[in-house]
Amino acid sequence: MEFRRLGRSGLNISEISYGNWLTHGSQVEEEQALACVRAALDAGITTFDTADVYANTKAEAVLGRALKDERRESVEVFTKVFWPTGPGGPNDKGLGRKHIHESIDGSLKRLQTDYVDLYQAHRFDQTVPLEETMLAFADVVRQGKALYIGVSEWNADQIARGAALARELKVPFISNQPQYSMLWRIIESQVVPTSEREGLSQIVWSPIAQGVLTGKYLPGQPVPEGSRATDENGAKMISRFLKDDVLEKVQKLRPIADEAGLSLAQLAVAWVLQNPNVASAIIGASRPEQVHENVKAAGVKLETELLDRIDEVLGDSVQTDPRFTITP
Repeated sequence: MEFRRLGRSGLNISEISYGNWLTHGSQVEEEQALACVRAALDAGITTFDTADVYANTKAEAVLGRALKDERRESVEVFTKVFWPTGPGGPNDKGLGRKHIHESIDGSLKRLQTDYVDLYQAHRFDQTVPLEETMLAFADVVRQGKALYIGVSEWNADQIARGAALARELKVPFISNQPQYSMLWRIIESQVVPTSEREGLSQIVWSPIAQGVLTGKYLPGQPVPEGSRATDENGAKMISRFLKDDVLEKVQKLRPIADEAGLSLAQLAVAWVLQNPNVASAIIGASRPEQVHENVKAAGVKLETELLDRIDEVLGDSVQTDPRFTITP
């Protein structure tokens, strides 16, 4: 495993991190989830990402149990706040001061820790003054409940506004967590340049495009049983990629992966890590062997000629429009 600095900070994180969005507490039984976390630790992953909304708080609890016997200083634990949790009361969502402070306390209890290394705004909240949100995050940091703050799926303007307030409040604002893959490159034109200027790195999710870039989805064929495409939560996200022309192009990446000595999934993870503003790629897993497979992308350097060939194969199947940044 190799490590990268997160933003303009002193925090080192593993360039491949482990996330439990659609697995812990829902798709995968706890014993299997614990085995996946153990596999991640054995592979050298030290960075673990979750959120209070995943499986309506259950994912945090599973991760807390999985890491409880680890030396706390040896791992980096990230979580997020924004989406509705709990019974669904009027203040059980968003980035208002009340919800942020109640949410961090709930997350820490479930994660069985005194602090998280990074606390992230899971989306931008159009209904709450940004000043209120950033002040609440600053207070969380000053209380020692989080070391750093970050965001997820904020656009370039929102990141710049948040960074300006963070400087004023003297709080370390160091990361954005967007979707990013060979097929989904909407952060490249605006978010990445703004982040570089403001001192943020990207911690990217879905580097294998919800599994499409593994090559297991074949044009003209039914989706595999038990795959992400058959999951209620994952099906909507993956549907944009399940088009025969896209799937045909993915199959044409196989010779490129073979030439690089990589599987298609490893090639996809290695591809996002070629972007110098990406500090880490989040992988998920329902089986330990998936972890062992994907971590082999760590430290891989792809030649410019190979990257150009990937672009040529994928062509107009690549989405680059920043207007597709996910909003609530």
